[in-house]
Amino acid sequence: MQHRDEHNDELLTPAEVAKRFGVNPKTVTRWAQAGKLTAIRTLGGHRRYRASEVEALVKHSVEPRWDDERGGPQ
Repeated sequence: MQHRDEHNDELLTPAEVAKRFGVNPKTVTRWAQAGKLTAIRTLGGHRRYRASEVEALVKHSVEPRWDDERGGPQ
């Protein structure tokens, strides 16, 4: 479900943001509460996130490095 805010930026649901990062939607909510991501509240109280901000975070996020000896993330 995509909306647009007053700046004509696409607004994403927590589930849509979570899918882009490969995390649980609850994690996205915690990021917003921690100030890592700006949440916009709808009139019904639901959180929405600006697509431009999410895409900027995706571009700057660091993927986990794999430890060859242990076979998992460092």
